[in-house]
Amino acid sequence: MRRASMKRRNKVLVLACRFIVLMFCAHLALPGTGASATTPASAESSRPMDVQGKSVPQAAQQGQPLSPQPSGQAPTPLGTVPRAPGEKSDFERYVSGKSPAAISLDIGQFGYDLFAKPPSTFAPSPNVPVGPDYVVGPGDAIKIDVWGRFEGNWSVVVNNDGTISLPKIGVFGVAGVSFKELKELLHKKFSKYYGGFDMNVSLGPLRTIQVYVVGNAQRPGAYTISSLSTVINALFESGGPLKTGSMRNIQVKRNGKTVVTFDLYDLLLQGDKTRDLRLMPEDVIFIPPVGPLAGIAGTVNTPAIYELKGETRLLDLIAMAGGITGTAYKGRVQIQRTEDHHSRIVFEGDLLDIEHNPAKNLVLQDSDLAKIFAVADNSKTVTVTGAVANPGEYGVTPGVTTVKDIISLAGGLLYYTSDQAEMTRVTATQSGPKTDIFSIDLAKALAGAPQHNVPLQTNDYLLVRTIPEWSIYRTAAIKGEVRFPGTYTFKQGEPLSSLIERAGGFTPRAYLRGAMFTRERVREQQQRQINEMAERLERELSGAGAAQVATASSPDDARMVQFELEQKRQFIAQLKAARAKGRIALNITEMTTFRGSAYDIELEQGDTITVPSDPKTVQVIGSVYNQSAFVYEQSKEYGYYVDLAGGYTSNADKGNVFILQANGTALKAGGSFLGFGQRLGSGDTVVVPEQLDRIAWMRNIKDITQIMYQIAVAAGVLIVVF
Repeated sequence: MRRASMKRRNKVLVLACRFIVLMFCAHLALPGTGASATTPASAESSRPMDVQGKSVPQAAQQGQPLSPQPSGQAPTPLGTVPRAPGEKSDFERYVSGKSPAAISLDIGQFGYDLFAKPPSTFAPSPNVPVGPDYVVGPGDAIKIDVWGRFEGNWSVVVNNDGTISLPKIGVFGVAGVSFKELKELLHKKFSKYYGGFDMNVSLGPLRTIQVYVVGNAQRPGAYTISSLSTVINALFESGGPLKTGSMRNIQVKRNGKTVVTFDLYDLLLQGDKTRDLRLMPEDVIFIPPVGPLAGIAGTVNTPAIYELKGETRLLDLIAMAGGITGTAYKGRVQIQRTEDHHSRIVFEGDLLDIEHNPAKNLVLQDSDLAKIFAVADNSKTVTVTGAVANPGEYGVTPGVTTVKDIISLAGGLLYYTSDQAEMTRVTATQSGPKTDIFSIDLAKALAGAPQHNVPLQTNDYLLVRTIPEWSIYRTAAIKGEVRFPGTYTFKQGEPLSSLIERAGGFTPRAYLRGAMFTRERVREQQQRQINEMAERLERELSGAGAAQVATASSPDDARMVQFELEQKRQFIAQLKAARAKGRIALNITEMTTFRGSAYDIELEQGDTITVPSDPKTVQVIGSVYNQSAFVYEQSKEYGYYVDLAGGYTSNADKGNVFILQANGTALKAGGSFLGFGQRLGSGDTVVVPEQLDRIAWMRNIKDITQIMYQIAVAAGVLIVVF
């Protein structure tokens, strides 16, 4: 008896598997009956371009590594480590409550990123008006127009010896004179031979000059630039200083003498470009080694490593960093200093009266690091949540602010508030935190009763309850063949029949046997089970496939294994594409018999019932020659429709044909009824499975029955097997 029972049970499981495989394929293939496999669009990944000429970040003096600047991002004008697009400022993080407790030491040397990507239009154009102080030199084109008692125009180029030649005037030198002096010189020369004339003098395309950038430059060498170029133009051409080069002591040498010393900090911090000298031919721009460095981190506007020049004090460094932020704590500043190249020491101080106390305003040394800390979060607040107008955190005076006060600050109680509230208080003790929870009668608290209108302490948590089972309204949708389809509210405990009656009842075209009822809670549960099963099946199939490929004894076996692996991949893809519908199979009948029956279930939020019209068709799918839909004829059996579909294929499992009924249940064709419904009705689907033995790899899958059952649930079908 026991052995016969086990054989019968195994046979039933095999039959269920055969049906479910075909049923799942039908679910994916038929429009409107399930989820269709979708191919996700491939996300096009873009690779940022490298910034040309960008210097390699060096470690900060304190030894912390620097984060490289994101490729393709515009350099920060002030030359510090740039913020990513959309990154919050220190104050934004402080307001949002996400201000970091630790100071970030990810700072870079100030100013060098200015040269990471020079603008293409920064260099002077050769076709621009020149000022009166422009110095004429060899290669300049001079245009002369004369009118009055005599007329003429000449275009001459300054020779290498600095002279020009004009008819009747002769040869004379112009190199080294300013453009203003050139106009006066030419007028004087023409006045010797002519009178009563006016003159206009202009310059053509400007000449180029050669200068040299040497020292600690990114790309030292000789550069040919416009004659209007300045020191900054040449620095951009050469990529600016190296991290080992000075930003504050850039020297311009002319004829062996230093004519100007340029400090880039004047430009970066003050916008001062007055010492940006216009270059002359053969000028040398020398970038000496970087001077002493000091870093500043924490709550300043521009944390960075700055080059010191002369005697620099702590306030000077803070000023270079743009000053302290609004969240800076003046009660503490820390200076880390390398002492005699031997050890690192730490000074602690404050900024409270540093402007008037020279002892606090320390003179900085090379490799010093100043840390400015943020204010501590010592706010005294309580949390109010629940049925109040404005839940949230509120500042209190411990022992003074009462429950009545905090309810007033929170905007008062809402109309659906319960009289009962709950207070949670945590007290620090030597043995650990002590938590007390006690109830408060809000009506008595608002009336001022001392035992309920208790004084609040820091970090108290007040929960204002709503009335029991409060909800404004719940909704359910009814669609299809009812008189007034739409989304309806319902009260707690209201049955499905009440919703149908409120929608006006069924129309004469309603096909109750095909009504579909779905529930969101059921859908979520089904989808979760499907996802878990699909992931487990993928692991099993992938592991078995790899082992079979490794142990293939011949090329033919290897090709067969590869074919099976491809079948497995396609099968897994179908499993992952399945989407649960959350269908619950209900036997919906006319209202006289449906009302109060076992299927007249209580409504839940998000329920949907769809009542279709009679499709008057029967579909045949699976191992037949012509899968299609046929006109339903009431007196015909399933074999009639199989014949209309061309009959069984050679691989069909004729003994295990199933009927997928429109009401969400299934039965074995020609056998006992499974569930409720007629033997074969309008809207049913005849499923002819393929012989399972042809899919050899499925025989080795563990838990195939359970997995296929979960996929059947995704199709919205309840399988009953006995």
